Amino acid sequence: MSGGDAADGPGPVLAVVHEAGHGAPGSALVLGLRGLRHDADAEMFAARIAERHRRFRVTLEGHGPGRHTLRLLPDAGTPRPASPGPASPSPASPSPAPPSAAPPSAAPLSAAPLSGELLADLLGPYPGAGEPLALAGDRRELLVEAVTRADGPDRYLEQVHWNWSGPLDRARFDAAWQSVCGRESILRAAFDWTAVPRLLLHPYAEVEIVHRARTDTTWRELLDADRARGFALNRPPLLRLTLLEGEPGAPTRVLLTCHRALLDERGVHLLLRAFYRAYLAAGALPGGERRPDLRDHARWLARQSAEGARELWTRAAPPRGAATAPGRPGPDTGQSGEGRLRRRLEDPYGPRLRSWAAARGVGESGALHTVWALLLYRAAAAEGPLPVSFGVRVCGGDIALPGGGGIPGLLGSALPMTVRVDPAAPLAGLLRQVRDARLDMGAYPWVSADLIREWSGRGPGEQLTDTVLVFDGPADPGADVGRELEAQGIGVDAPRAVGAGGGVPVTVVARHESGGALVLDAVYDRARLADADAAALLQQCVGLLRALTDLPDADPTVGGVLGLLADTEAPSMAARPPAVRRGALRTLRGGAASAEVICLLAVPGVVEGCYELFARDHQGPQTIVVLELDGPPGAVVPAALAGLPARGSRLVLGGCGPGAGAAYALARVLSDGLGSPVSVVMTGLGGPRSSAQALARGLAGVAVRRD
Repeated sequence: MSGGDAADGPGPVLAVVHEAGHGAPGSALVLGLRGLRHDADAEMFAARIAERHRRFRVTLEGHGPGRHTLRLLPDAGTPRPASPGPASPSPASPSPAPPSAAPPSAAPLSAAPLSGELLADLLGPYPGAGEPLALAGDRRELLVEAVTRADGPDRYLEQVHWNWSGPLDRARFDAAWQSVCGRESILRAAFDWTAVPRLLLHPYAEVEIVHRARTDTTWRELLDADRARGFALNRPPLLRLTLLEGEPGAPTRVLLTCHRALLDERGVHLLLRAFYRAYLAAGALPGGERRPDLRDHARWLARQSAEGARELWTRAAPPRGAATAPGRPGPDTGQSGEGRLRRRLEDPYGPRLRSWAAARGVGESGALHTVWALLLYRAAAAEGPLPVSFGVRVCGGDIALPGGGGIPGLLGSALPMTVRVDPAAPLAGLLRQVRDARLDMGAYPWVSADLIREWSGRGPGEQLTDTVLVFDGPADPGADVGRELEAQGIGVDAPRAVGAGGGVPVTVVARHESGGALVLDAVYDRARLADADAAALLQQCVGLLRALTDLPDADPTVGGVLGLLADTEAPSMAARPPAVRRGALRTLRGGAASAEVICLLAVPGVVEGCYELFARDHQGPQTIVVLELDGPPGAVVPAALAGLPARGSRLVLGGCGPGAGAAYALARVLSDGLGSPVSVVMTGLGGPRSSAQALARGLAGVAVRRD
């Protein structure tokens, strides 16, 4: 993830100040607000909180520019939730408690706590905040991965490129994309992960389009530099375009980059079709916003019952003994980063495979899934029947929502497919298992891995599969649009993706080229699978697909097909590296002996560098330390806090973004144990500079509110 700064949003990052421990049961939550520039902004802010959280009566007081007090009094006539924190996962809210949840060992506290949703709304980007939508399926998991993993931004980007030949009107090109942005809410969407991961739909966004000359850079340099940029995930749009233009008459290469937590390749193709229509219409797409859109999809999800999905995944989740690795245990690869490979199933094998699969009641994707199951079984070195599991991308575009197939965006998930491979059984039986499993999971594309883990009794974060298969549909602009482009002398070829992996060691994407050949693109983690082993794996996959069409036996056994690989070695795969835990406590700035201690909570997803900037610019006498956590506060907190300097009579806890929730949870625990209030300063998401400035405003609020 890349962070922004001055342009983080429509206004400064808000800071909320709270004294944990004050108040009797049922008393008001008193919150100091720092950063709302005008009283009108503050009133709009309070009205929005009152509208979204009706169990509270909300009052607001002003104390001068940028300083307000918000009181939230529980409404006696409104039933209160039985317990603090987010509700149990559901289709509309498929997430467990965020990393800011209080330790399970904490004693019950008297004052009503801030729920995750309320805290997210308090720290949201105000004024001009986007409309919040709950995240489901892969979108939620990819967002959490993107803000918590230290792999760099490129792991979560999708790059799609194509050639544009013939006349290119720059102004018309740019206007067409801006027209699509006004019509498609997905392009005005950004993420918020302050307390609960969610999507925010903003009223306006502007697509970044850069025109470059081939004399300035090479194509490979452009791809690498573009991947290294990443996105500021809290600012829309999470899509940009770069045009690499050559000499007059030469084709222009167009690069579209988007974030995988927002758009998949199917969504990109839908947006491209809309763009072509806008370009043909002089740069202005007729009509208003697309409906249905993400909001309608979210409402549709909220109406879905989880019972059928729960029943399915309780029995269909991968068992713990399933084979999931595409290679046998091997040594460290000595490599790093992501590798990419491409292999083709060319004529005559492509048409033969389609005919072979159709004759057995499955599609090409079923043949690919069956072959992949055989490769996983072979890597496990088993001798008898064994379940194997791998992820299958379910696009979610065929949901029972009228017009839902036209919604661009990541509507589905990569769901685990589990089949039982028995060398003695007929191959036809394995094909039927694959077909039936795919039909079952297609009914619930909104299910996430978190829900599957919960329903099947797996631990949080436990890996379900090591590989994911994606079978993409056609990428052409449509016959009518294609003819109109040709009439204007414009030629565009099929977009080609340079995608990132799916958070697993191997992702394979299958698609048809314009000539009909079936192409397999593999993205793999080189730390787990060496280049030579990845190449062998993909080559064996293509080899088996070819061999299926030449089998002399019309009804072969699974073992007979596996025997075709007898002369090749199974790839090897390195073990998953152990998680690296960060140090618990470090001092950023020493202070006076009798001064307060400011303890900043660093959890995954906090904007990098904001605490260091705050400590550098702080002028007060306080000592500033950072408490680093890899997850929920839990049992590590008491031991870590033992290292805090024993100075003064007051502890101030602070946090930016997701660190705000961790600071609040810890403040409640400490205030209950110490019997005295603990001040907590919480800020929303921003760039390093704007987040540091919000912390400084909040700290000033602590000093003001000592009464």
